[in-house]
Amino acid sequence: MQTLQQLQQRLDKVQKKLESDEFLTNKELGGEIGFYIFDYPAEHEITVREHLDYLEKKLTARSQITAKRFAHINLFEMVVELLKSRNLLDRAYKMQLEKGDDALFKALKGPLEQNRFAEFIVERANIEECNAIILHGLGSVWPIVRGHGLLNALHAKVGNVPTVMFYPGEYDGAALKPFGRIESNNYYRAFKLVP
Repeated sequence: MQTLQQLQQRLDKVQKKLESDEFLTNKELGGEIGFYIFDYPAEHEITVREHLDYLEKKLTARSQITAKRFAHINLFEMVVELLKSRNLLDRAYKMQLEKGDDALFKALKGPLEQNRFAEFIVERANIEECNAIILHGLGSVWPIVRGHGLLNALHAKVGNVPTVMFYPGEYDGAALKPFGRIESNNYYRAFKLVP
């Protein structure tokens, strides 16, 4: 298991990696699409959130110098925005209170289907104006939004824009294991952002 100190050492390498020409141009990937995972122990979620807030401020401030634009996408906020845009948010709250989590999960499967959600993200984040995409907050929307499903849906929509998902769990280079505890048979091909 990764210690907090080891995680912090990995987080400290993220900014340099994101701003590198190799990352931004997909040069180091031999022609593959630049999809990356930064996995971390779910119990360190607060540390990762704090670092992402810091990172967003740094990258935004540096964008004046570097002319590089990063889309920072909080998946929970994006789900709320999508539900609001379709006038479903208040109905979702009411359904959860009256009928419970299972009924809500079933009702949201359609509106939050991975391809629809990916399309909404691309539209709202102005992907065509971005040099890279940073996705986070997956733990707050799981299991309605699944990491492998969302990344698969985004593949066809983001073109060559490097995309990083901060993932609360484990990624072994082939399979994602949510929260490091839930077995998943979902194969996914991405690169580790910082091993």
